[in-house]
Amino acid sequence: MSLYSAYDDIWILDGVRTPFVDYCTGFSAVSPTDLGIKVARAVLERAGMDAAQVGSVLSGNMAPGDCFQYMIARHIGLYAGVPQQVTALNVQRICGTGFELFRQAADQVKLGYADTALVVGTENMTRNPIAAFGHRTGFRLGAPVEFQDYMWEALIDPAPGITMPQTAENLAVRYDVKREQVDAYASRSFARAVAAQARGFHAGEIVPVANETFELEGYARRTLRLTGKQKELTTDTHVRPSPVEVLAGLRPLYPGGVQTAGNSAALVDGAGAAIVASGEVMRGRSRPPLARLLACGVAGVPPEIMGIGPAPAIRLLLERSGLRLDQVGLFEINEAQGAQVLAVARELGLDEERLNVNGGAIALGHPLAATGMRLTITLARALRETGRRYGVASACIGGGQGIALLLENPDSDN
Repeated sequence: MSLYSAYDDIWILDGVRTPFVDYCTGFSAVSPTDLGIKVARAVLERAGMDAAQVGSVLSGNMAPGDCFQYMIARHIGLYAGVPQQVTALNVQRICGTGFELFRQAADQVKLGYADTALVVGTENMTRNPIAAFGHRTGFRLGAPVEFQDYMWEALIDPAPGITMPQTAENLAVRYDVKREQVDAYASRSFARAVAAQARGFHAGEIVPVANETFELEGYARRTLRLTGKQKELTTDTHVRPSPVEVLAGLRPLYPGGVQTAGNSAALVDGAGAAIVASGEVMRGRSRPPLARLLACGVAGVPPEIMGIGPAPAIRLLLERSGLRLDQVGLFEINEAQGAQVLAVARELGLDEERLNVNGGAIALGHPLAATGMRLTITLARALRETGRRYGVASACIGGGQGIALLLENPDSDN
């Protein structure tokens, strides 16, 4: 059964994110917890909100970046200054985790559990472990000592027995998506991201990250240290001009396939945070909110075509909210793979001029639990910039799901 939640008076007060940094570079030694603390502190400061006003902390993280991930939500809240009596919850819906954070927070506010929730999605892809799951019980002399790459193996869905890129290849066949079209789409994603970066759009949501120490009276000091000689990271590092001719020269991941390293989501590390609050809290502030959160939809699809997930999730939003597709001014749909997002656009009959107008994950990257945070924050800011009223942010989810949020720009006349 699909899930649909509607909200009458739930608001996103503000949101920020770190730069999205190519894996094995500047953030490679940083715990996801510390990335989460950084953005949590930053969003409270940007919103002009005392941490004591936070009534609930929710975080999302997929892969452990150290041995202490069990406590990631709690530590993010405590080191962000949230009172000890405020509870913390970690949330996981794979690539849809960032969106699920907004859904869970909105549900808590709607049900009266809290007036204000701090939500944080954080992911360090570099620090995905090389794991040995069977060593606890030992092994006999001469037996294979098996280690597995947590990130690489997680790209396989063992139910249909295929990888995530292969699910995009299945969609390419089903929707007649050609390699040339995927490369053209990827090149445009890069070009839009380059343009948005040049005019300072992305800088408006990015909090620079430098070497920093986080103090909490009576408890251990935490330290965030960048890798190498870099003293500060201020911009997304994967964004670059990528002409079609260059992308066309890359080898396909599978013989005869359409997906390559250049037209698939970039591997990056990063985190994002936002504040979700009731209308009463919003109206008691002097600062305008970032956006109104209207609804969330979640749908299931066959695992072997998991990338089509945004289509039924978006349809659910539109059907239940009473909106037409042409009433939605902007769409942010995660670019897990180029063929996947093109298949979604074709299934919905979506105008690509309204899709990922500031670039997508092919150019910016896809740090799993942080992706939905970025897409939602980016969408809210783009709606304000363009004066459009409604926007939808969405992502496919490994295993066969899709999730989508419906946002409203309250200051729009359109």
